[in-house]
Amino acid sequence: MLTERQLLILQVIIDDFIESAHPVGSRAISKKEDIPYSAATIRNEMADLEDMGYLEKTHSSSGRVPSEKGYRYYVDHLVKPASVDEGIKVIRNFIEDGFFELEQLVQMSAEVLSDLTNYTSIILGPELVETKLKQLQIVTLTNHSAVAILITNTGHVEHRAFSVPAEINPADLEKMVNILNDRLHGVPLIHLPELFHTEIHQLMKKYLQEYERSHEYLRAIFLHDQPVKLYIGGKSNILMQPEFNDVEKIRAFYSLMEQEEEIATLLKNKTDGLHVSIGRENPVDAIKDLSLITSAYHLGEGQMGTIALLGPTRMEYRKVITLMNVLSNEMTDALYHWHRKND
Repeated sequence: MLTERQLLILQVIIDDFIESAHPVGSRAISKKEDIPYSAATIRNEMADLEDMGYLEKTHSSSGRVPSEKGYRYYVDHLVKPASVDEGIKVIRNFIEDGFFELEQLVQMSAEVLSDLTNYTSIILGPELVETKLKQLQIVTLTNHSAVAILITNTGHVEHRAFSVPAEINPADLEKMVNILNDRLHGVPLIHLPELFHTEIHQLMKKYLQEYERSHEYLRAIFLHDQPVKLYIGGKSNILMQPEFNDVEKIRAFYSLMEQEEEIATLLKNKTDGLHVSIGRENPVDAIKDLSLITSAYHLGEGQMGTIALLGPTRMEYRKVITLMNVLSNEMTDALYHWHRKND
């Protein structure tokens, strides 16, 4: 159990180190107006905090820096909501200005969060359980190739290329698109493969001459893995942090940013609410020198997406936690109204 004096000294050291990125010494702390202790007393308490694992001593300075254990205690017990009125105003203004589609809101949220914090933001879109097909278009590229354009109710546009057999009649192709749009409008994408094998097959058999061949080449459209919906803002912000002048760390971070499936898996493991993972608490090697903060947002029907922020362990936790809670609530409210409008 830490004493009141130790708690105060620990908080001051972490707050100062977050702001300056320089080790904090006992003399600097004793000069603060709200610290009633001598440099010698503070030095003794710092030694005890180091022995307990909350502080670490650097080789280049007599000052101390927080350890991961120290940051953990700070986040769990000492962080209080920050005054970030301007940031809150920015978030509320851009959401209240209105948006056209879900994906536009999510992308803008990632960009705004990275701008407000100078860290890297990642937002995982909601699962596709309720993402529905709005329109299907097929554009012929050559005599033997075409591309299907799937437009969803969230504003997502996806292109899927496929081969066109010579036996397919252009009139059949047009008729098939009409059939598909008529039957599949408003159907959740997750149900498309099942319908493709059952009802769609029967409709094509009824209306098309080369229905077996048509059914076969449409496999590329419907039997297709759904893409990860990942939105990243401020990827290069990590380069502005003094801790990351190590080329190998930077390379590992950027390599992870290219592996969307791995990032999505990492974020999907987060449950509802706000969570802070510090340094080696993170399961992925590329971010074991970083802190990852996640918060959930909701989109009707029990669907949940994840807002995440990656930055140094010397992260401005008070500011970031406040902003993420606000953004999570604002996104949930906005998406609730979007969901009702599009239901």
